[in-house]
Amino acid sequence: MPPTHANSHPKLHNAAWPGVVGKGEGSEPPIDLDTMLDLTAAAEVDGVRFDGVDLFLFAPHVDIDSSDDDLKRLADKVRSRKLVIGSVVAPVWPPTGGGSAMGDETERANFLTQVRKGCRIAKKLRELGVRPYGVVRIDSAVDPATWSQGDKDANSRRIADTFRQACTIADEHGEQLAAEGEICWGGMHSWKRMVQLLEMVDRPQTLGFQADMAHTLLYLLGYNAPEDRILPENFDWKDTATLEAGLKKLTAALRPWTIDFHVAQNDGTVKGSGSHDKTGRHCLPGDASGRLNIARDAGHWLRDEKGVPTKRFQHICWDGCMFPNAVMVQRETWNDILRAMIAVRDAHGWNG
Repeated sequence: MPPTHANSHPKLHNAAWPGVVGKGEGSEPPIDLDTMLDLTAAAEVDGVRFDGVDLFLFAPHVDIDSSDDDLKRLADKVRSRKLVIGSVVAPVWPPTGGGSAMGDETERANFLTQVRKGCRIAKKLRELGVRPYGVVRIDSAVDPATWSQGDKDANSRRIADTFRQACTIADEHGEQLAAEGEICWGGMHSWKRMVQLLEMVDRPQTLGFQADMAHTLLYLLGYNAPEDRILPENFDWKDTATLEAGLKKLTAALRPWTIDFHVAQNDGTVKGSGSHDKTGRHCLPGDASGRLNIARDAGHWLRDEKGVPTKRFQHICWDGCMFPNAVMVQRETWNDILRAMIAVRDAHGWNG
């Protein structure tokens, strides 16, 4: 008999954007959305399957200028595979039609236009009945080096002002925004600066934090912000007690803001690609170089200081970018990922 997995929540999602991120010109071809949906729907462990997918609102997966008919076809495509849609990523960066949240008025207008288009799609997918939960993801779309020029606090205030305008747009659409904590985004590149920015925006009902286990691990190491590192220099990864203490400190500051969560693995190193500044390197769940105990360490985000599940979000999502296509088209890759997701839910989930 297969094992019994008692918890039904949070729902388990796969991210479709690894089929696009890091692909294309100068790299391998993108993996189309239909293939990513098929791989997701086919994964199965102990009779458990993925419940849904999270999407990047950018061609070739989902055009940010999709018509209502396009979105209906998308909803039908997802529903036919017995999946739902959760969180969506607004393409706020300059190369995808957006602009820096810290930039001039044209850049900030471009940023807000992409947020508006992303919120419109998110709302429409809810109305079509295929998106029962989830947020719209954003970030500052500016690198830490540019943010560091001049008055850093003033630069963060400018990002916060743009984010507040984005919150107003989200409110108009009945959506929430989540800022992904990643060391490559200025004003969000350290855990202290991330908390500062969220507090500056001061719209907790609309703007929260998206924690990705692979990226937030880098907050501990102080990449791009050595003054804010939590773990000591030359940290010995065998020292699990110090690592756990660091995770507790980090999550105590950011967990109250967390409204969206990515399960992931990381090897403690950074990777940059093209215009994308260095950031955390995703690993597969069973990678021997992975620094996280996925099921255990997810608990720092999914449980409060008393050890009680926070239940702040209805789904969690696997995020893993920059894997070779040959790895991504293997069914066992997604079974291994699903197995890791189930272990997280077994350890920290609940029944709805």
